[in-house]
Amino acid sequence: MTENGQPKKLQRSLFQNKVSAVGIGIASVALFLAVFFLALDFLSGGTSLYTGIITFFILPIILILALIVAAVGALIERRRRHMKHPEVVPRFPTLDLNVSKARRTLVWVVVVFIAFLLLSTVAGYRAYHFSDSVSFCGKTCHQVMKPEFTAYSNSPHARVDCVHCHIGPGAGWFVRSKLSGMYQIYATLFNKYPRPIPVPIKNLRPAQETCEQCHWPKQFYGAVQKENYHFLPDEANTPWTVKLLIKVGGGDPTFAQVGGIHWHMSIENKIEYIATDKQRQKIAWVRKTDENGTVTVYESEDEPLQKTPENYEVRRMDCIDCHDRPTHIYRSPNTALNLALQTNRIDRSLPYIKSKGVEILSRTYDSEATALQTIADEIKAYYKADYPALYESKKALIEAAIDELENIYRNNFFPHMKVRWDVYPDNVGHLVWQGCFRCHDEKHKTKAGQTINKQCNACHIIISQGTAEETAVNLNGLEFKHPTEDVGDAWKEMNCNECHTGVNP
Repeated sequence: MTENGQPKKLQRSLFQNKVSAVGIGIASVALFLAVFFLALDFLSGGTSLYTGIITFFILPIILILALIVAAVGALIERRRRHMKHPEVVPRFPTLDLNVSKARRTLVWVVVVFIAFLLLSTVAGYRAYHFSDSVSFCGKTCHQVMKPEFTAYSNSPHARVDCVHCHIGPGAGWFVRSKLSGMYQIYATLFNKYPRPIPVPIKNLRPAQETCEQCHWPKQFYGAVQKENYHFLPDEANTPWTVKLLIKVGGGDPTFAQVGGIHWHMSIENKIEYIATDKQRQKIAWVRKTDENGTVTVYESEDEPLQKTPENYEVRRMDCIDCHDRPTHIYRSPNTALNLALQTNRIDRSLPYIKSKGVEILSRTYDSEATALQTIADEIKAYYKADYPALYESKKALIEAAIDELENIYRNNFFPHMKVRWDVYPDNVGHLVWQGCFRCHDEKHKTKAGQTINKQCNACHIIISQGTAEETAVNLNGLEFKHPTEDVGDAWKEMNCNECHTGVNP
């Protein structure tokens, strides 16, 4: 018995029970590890992926759950004491600051609370930045995000953090993205995600709030020269070069004359459209409002609206409607081989390497390992059988070509996620996908019969084209000549993507 007549066991802390002891023990270990990893993070100047996940997500969850267990144990212990000794242990706790023990307890509670608050603030701040890091976005869900992260790493925006485009500044979109991320975590853990991952068009922030933080309308004016290198599928892998003047044009009349491709983004113009599919490839209705307020409506002959425009989502055109793959770019076999030959990563002297490489890459494989093995086996077998002398004399070049073909496959083909070049539309240009021709097809007409221009020189002019031995040049513009003569003038009646599917020149 104590001096006041109460049993000693009633004077012990409510946390002195098995349940609370387990909770306090786990919380202590979690707290120690969290402080240790947090200090390591500050001293090292950066957080590795797995250390960050443990420090900012796993350990805080364990710590909070352990503290809850300890508190539950104390509540259970108090209830047990109250049931046995109701006259000594009241139902609810009392705080009497005239009692020295109560004052000490209050001081400890305040000190621990402030320390926990400070630690939570620092950890929360670090967790905020870690959850916005490229490594967290791209590497946490390895198989799921591998295609996107690989394409991002090889893209023109590889030094731009994912969040700058996918979230942008401000708390509103940050919270929205994190709420969306909760479902993504669930889908990943329970294998509920689709293959391939759908393009998040509806969830993207307007381009004016993201893209135009760097690429604003005042930057766009004049024309830009572009050289397209093609290699024909003949024995010599003959290069065919087309030099274009791309009419980039301007979008801001205070800086330069409005015109060219970026006329669509002019401050004075307003272009709106209705798409009847999720990927926005089928444009059924276009509305143009010019600087004078004049409205012109074009409707598609091939994709007519089934209802009035008010029953659809009317979207205002912005950067992402053309530049829909600015970062996550998957090159087709033809495009990838052209680039490899242009940059000499594959030697042009290897006969038919262009056509053979495109043929092998364009197939569907069950796994990456199968694809890489097939590439190596078939390239070696082809040159051994058809060019045995060359195989012996240029074995190093053949091995280098195999390495590059394998590298192309790793960077652009992902069998596990069913991702490759023909899965996601790329609307810049009009070679493999419809792109510009979604609207510029002369099949979108006003009631008066006016159509949207389909003329090639509306967006670019050809200033030279041909092989190194035979090149036509005219700064005023040339009519396009198809490098394959058997095509004739058929290209004038068809869209490029009707033939160019990514597996032919």
